[in-house]
Amino acid sequence: MRQKTSIEIFTYWEQLRGNADAPLRNLIQPSAVRHILPELFILEAVPDEAPRFRLAGTAICSFLGRELRGESFAALWAGSQPDDPVRIAAGVMAHVVPALINATGYSLSGRHMTFEMALMPLRSSGDVCDRLLGCLTPTAHTAWLGGERLEFLALDRSRLLYERPARPVELPPHPEPADLISHHDGLGLGELMRRMLNLKLGERDPGSVDPSRDRFSRRL
Repeated sequence: MRQKTSIEIFTYWEQLRGNADAPLRNLIQPSAVRHILPELFILEAVPDEAPRFRLAGTAICSFLGRELRGESFAALWAGSQPDDPVRIAAGVMAHVVPALINATGYSLSGRHMTFEMALMPLRSSGDVCDRLLGCLTPTAHTAWLGGERLEFLALDRSRLLYERPARPVELPPHPEPADLISHHDGLGLGELMRRMLNLKLGERDPGSVDPSRDRFSRRL
């Protein structure tokens, strides 16, 4: 793990989990990770299907040229290899073990960029682990990235972030529709990401001020 975003979110995840396999999702404080939200995403388990995006940060949506919310995780990957990344993501939740993926993204013109992707399990309650907190970070910053969309990612390699006995967890038959992250004293991570996406997609006048967003800023 070499990228700053990956290191920061994994360190934060480790602090929250303590001696548990994975932290409860409602322990995450949006203010603690606000500066890296654009490169974070959340996957949810779907019975008999690949995990799907519950939310994705503005930078990730910019890389891929579309909003990813509700899209299958498999849709990110080259047509010949989605099974492996999907199996890794599902395994992170099923066995409650974080993983690291190195991938290369390709544009239609043939340009490419390498990425680091960290995948960390989150528990809804007790032993139910049906969510995944992840990040997607380019290994370098270049002017074309974000202006020219990536058509797909290709898996280069993957590994567990540390070794420990795998512990299968039974997933619920139907994931709860509630937001992944909630916080009683401000916006939840999900709501904050959605507002950032709205700003990115131009759904609100850039010159206007969102009072709720301003209130959240004052709470930091």
